[in-house]
Amino acid sequence: MLKLIVRLFLLLASLSTLGQEYDFLIRNGRVVDGTGNPWVYADVGITGDRITLVGHAPANATARRVIEAGGLVVAPGFIDMLEQSEWNLLIDKQAFSKLTQGITTGITGEGGSIAPQNEQTLADRRDFLQHYHLTVDWHDLDGYFSRLERQGAGINLGTYVGATQIRKYVLGSADRPPTAEELARMQQLVDEAMRQGAMGVSTSLIYAPAFYAKTDELIALAKVASKYGGIYASHIRNEGDREMQALDEAFRIGREANIPVEIWHLKVSGRQNWGKMGDVIAAIETARASGLDVTADQYPYIASGTSLGATIPPKYHEGGSEVFVNRLRDPQVRAVIRRELAGRDGGTENMWRGTGGPQGILVSSVLDPALKHYEGKTLAQIAGDEHKDPPDVLLDLVIAGKDHVGALYFTMSEDDVRYAMQQQFVSVGTDAGAVNVQGPLSESKTHPRAYGSFARILGRYVRDQHLLTLEQAIRKFSSLPAQRLGLRDRGILRPGTFADITIFDPATVNDTATLKTLTVLPSGSNTSSSTVFFRWSTARSPAGLGDDRCEGPGIKQVEIGSFDEAQNVAIPATCDFPTTAKREVWPRRRRG
Repeated sequence: MLKLIVRLFLLLASLSTLGQEYDFLIRNGRVVDGTGNPWVYADVGITGDRITLVGHAPANATARRVIEAGGLVVAPGFIDMLEQSEWNLLIDKQAFSKLTQGITTGITGEGGSIAPQNEQTLADRRDFLQHYHLTVDWHDLDGYFSRLERQGAGINLGTYVGATQIRKYVLGSADRPPTAEELARMQQLVDEAMRQGAMGVSTSLIYAPAFYAKTDELIALAKVASKYGGIYASHIRNEGDREMQALDEAFRIGREANIPVEIWHLKVSGRQNWGKMGDVIAAIETARASGLDVTADQYPYIASGTSLGATIPPKYHEGGSEVFVNRLRDPQVRAVIRRELAGRDGGTENMWRGTGGPQGILVSSVLDPALKHYEGKTLAQIAGDEHKDPPDVLLDLVIAGKDHVGALYFTMSEDDVRYAMQQQFVSVGTDAGAVNVQGPLSESKTHPRAYGSFARILGRYVRDQHLLTLEQAIRKFSSLPAQRLGLRDRGILRPGTFADITIFDPATVNDTATLKTLTVLPSGSNTSSSTVFFRWSTARSPAGLGDDRCEGPGIKQVEIGSFDEAQNVAIPATCDFPTTAKREVWPRRRRG
């Protein structure tokens, strides 16, 4: 027996001298594990698609590639709680603006979602699809993700099923309640989407046709998602003068459907409402104290971003985009809209008033190349250039762009943004689709949140203003959203979890895109120091998508190239971007 023990000891000793072998080994980084615990110096080993070491690797440990992370922070890959990349990834799979700020997982489907699809849901997208040469060859989530699997994508992607999408599928853009038979069909579609992996059901109630849905209709749909352990996520009905009532509606849906609630892009909108974030937070905390599971997310900017057409009240949008645009040509309709924009209580959120007028609305993007000269200008500037009345500029531009015009709305205060950010239950969502500095997704300008949200928090609010600690911020980016979404094995650096990892320099990380320059890569100097690892599903990316210099079983490194400030362009690095060849349907947790 003693001889056996000695032999085993000698065998183990000999094996230990060989050292542990990893595919990748990140050495000497400041590891922030995502839990909120203080950072520690540690090594991180990766084997296959999983983390296999967080600690101190022996000196004789070997790896296919060693990353020296001295002076850098090693953190879980960031989770974007609301983004808009479901279409963008079909146009450009790289997800460039996500990866450059450390995002490895995105959640999408704000009211409108990528499925289900039929002629009614696609009617308003014809110009978009034609412009980007896209064909829709799916009808449900399974079909969409099969399409995404075949082509690959730069980030992990999850989606809600949108109540707006369901409504348009069954009712089109009609402003009426569904019949009993129609509601049953809508519930059936939600059930199908949940079984195919939807995170829950979502709403965007400021927009038509979502605005036409009554609360009872939404409760009926949320009850279906609740059976599968889903979430009710909402762009609430009003983020301005009637925000408290809109929050109460979201809370009621959560209680009556027995479903957790996520308040998307938490804000206080409208200059007349600045300073009321304390009341909003108090309402959420009261709901939580009563037993309602409600959380929120935000982006760290004082300007929101949506379509220019959203400035016009929802009742004018009935019938779809083509009918809406034609309606705006009617002189009598235009006269009524002008009065409503100047009014104080039209029953809907008045973004014209909330921004202080045309000087607070900036055109950010257009689909029609003939309108490019308007990008980056406020409606007040355009009115001055063209010697027109600002409301006419608004209406004429929506008509000329066929309601495919994006805008920034300067409606928030910095103090309210900061106060929301300090709350433990608030995570981060860019509310922006993936874009690029080259290729088809570089054609138009975009809100700086698309490139800079996570970097802005790390640079401005953690390092420069000390509003959050580094550990608090990383928790908001990782374990908080992972817990909220039920994403197992993500959001924490721990042996056994997926190798979704972000490495960055805390001394230089920053957003350089501004509300004037709009499209600039996050950086702290001329060279970004972000490195992103993330899980992909095969040992190598599909043919033609990989680069042998960056190969690795289960992971791929993204090294951001240098940035030429004089030319305002990125110089690409030598490595291609990660590709996800397989969807992961995240199991939903059933509620008792």
